[in-house]
Amino acid sequence: MRTRQCPSDAMNPHSCSGSSGLSSGSDSDSSSCLGWGGAATATTTGRGLLSRYWSLESLYSATVFNNGSTSRPSLFDDLGSDEDFYDELHVSGHRFVGGGEQLAINELISDGSVVYAEALWDHVTMDDGELGFKAGSVIEVMDATNKEWWRGRIVDSKGWFPASFVRLRVNQDEPMEDCVTKAGDKDQDPRNVPRRNGIGSNNKDQMRTNVINEILNTEKHYIKHLKDICEGYIKQCRKRDDMFTEEQLWTIFGNIEEIYKFQKKFLKTLEKRINKEAPHLSEVGSCFLEYQTDFQIYSEYCNNHPNACTELSKLSKAKKYVHFFETCRLLQKMIDISIDGFLLTPVQKICKYPLQLAELLKYTNPQHRDYTNVEAALDAMKNVAKLINERKRRLENIDKIAQWQSSIEDWEGEDILARSSELIHSGELTKISHQQPKGQQRIFFLFDHQIVYCKKDLLRRDILYYKGKINMDDMEVVNVDDGKDKDFNITVKNAFKLQSKVSEEIHLFLTKKPEHKQRWLQAFEEERKQVHLDKETGFSISEIQKKQAMINASKPHPSGKPKAVNRSYYDFWMKQKHPTLPADLPQQQVFMLAEPKRKPSNFWQNISRLTPFRK
Repeated sequence: MRTRQCPSDAMNPHSCSGSSGLSSGSDSDSSSCLGWGGAATATTTGRGLLSRYWSLESLYSATVFNNGSTSRPSLFDDLGSDEDFYDELHVSGHRFVGGGEQLAINELISDGSVVYAEALWDHVTMDDGELGFKAGSVIEVMDATNKEWWRGRIVDSKGWFPASFVRLRVNQDEPMEDCVTKAGDKDQDPRNVPRRNGIGSNNKDQMRTNVINEILNTEKHYIKHLKDICEGYIKQCRKRDDMFTEEQLWTIFGNIEEIYKFQKKFLKTLEKRINKEAPHLSEVGSCFLEYQTDFQIYSEYCNNHPNACTELSKLSKAKKYVHFFETCRLLQKMIDISIDGFLLTPVQKICKYPLQLAELLKYTNPQHRDYTNVEAALDAMKNVAKLINERKRRLENIDKIAQWQSSIEDWEGEDILARSSELIHSGELTKISHQQPKGQQRIFFLFDHQIVYCKKDLLRRDILYYKGKINMDDMEVVNVDDGKDKDFNITVKNAFKLQSKVSEEIHLFLTKKPEHKQRWLQAFEEERKQVHLDKETGFSISEIQKKQAMINASKPHPSGKPKAVNRSYYDFWMKQKHPTLPADLPQQQVFMLAEPKRKPSNFWQNISRLTPFRK
């Protein structure tokens, strides 16, 4: 439940406080609270071009920051303790106040200008003082004084709403009718979108210019954020080996230095594609297509981000670390955002690209030379977002797989995570081989690269004993017709085989029903597709992640009962589907990574108390 302190009449924005949920996934310069396993409290400093009359540069010029960065002496050389130096900085007046965008917005509102924002997500509320809306709604901003809660209006409805749930419209003078129906948003209620008189110019060239400028300017500011992190934090942390180990630094910052190096190269190429004389003629789509594979480095960073939040949370309990990080920020003359807010910007940035490209495509005529490339770039960046989501899901699954292995008695050989990271299907089969011509009933678990089979305990049917595994990379799946099988000289029904491609090894499997057989054949196809996809995309799990998952799974169970996994856990696991990203709303499709969190479920917190296969 969100905490918000506002007077009942909602007339005093300065009294509002509390979290506005998590990030809207706005561009990298927006550092509002967002959660990929963590939260950051920060000052919002920019959400995009407000209009052709007041651009992103004007927003940032309202915030007094020094963009230059020269080499500085060591943070703590001859300066005494961290705490003393931190206090001296505050006394000496090194203050950098954020909120430039808010000042600019409120000045425009005071001058009688109309400022519009677009909703990135649904805001569902039961509070009469808050403004509810759906993703895609256009809101007139009436008050942006408070950094977390803005006041707005939709038709006749007024109220407060989380600033992180919206972004300012790139083209403030765009006709409102153009944004009533978003791409695929057929159910958008026109009554939920405000109308206005005196529609401004509908010059698509100017609007395309606005979007091009936003893409370029936000890229430059993002580079500055990355530079500040690398030079302001990482460089100084490495000087303090008494405070940080290399492992800690990797946990906190991940591969952000690699991202910084890549983004500088990307920006140089992007600038070359900008037509300075006529920006609307710029051809930037090919730039995204050229680097679409390189953007996959964000996957590692996003997957590590929850670990970074956890580590920073631990360090923040010690005052010296709080002072150290704040001193780093002040010396680098960074904007008023905590370190976890800065570390959130890459997650937000990779989410923002598809939204920017969708906006660019909207204002690109089909006859434009860049149209085809922008369209392809939008699909490519959506696929990058999907890939990152899928990798995140897979990494979350390895803990469950490790826990499953820990529940199996008499496990032999290498850990399941040594070769596999995805459970594809499981069920009961009768297995026959030349070594065991008598049929054996076993429980089979099909993972990528291998299939594991276990035996139920005779008395405790909820306990499984490991019996073996088969390497699927060496096997060929053969559909067996009902009747007499020539290899085993027996009559079979609902059968299939696993036949080795490198030896004479053959395994015959029988299912109880035809539909069970078809499901297994389908599962084997899925397993091969998964293996090929992982090879194409370069998906892998680090040895550190595998080791940590097995350590977590080996921790003693608080109940003291025999280790076993509950059938409800197994059933739930098997019913899980890969997350399908809705195609109707582009915002929901590309911001799945950084969508505001809802109330967390306690299901997985209680999973260790569950036990599989209980009859």
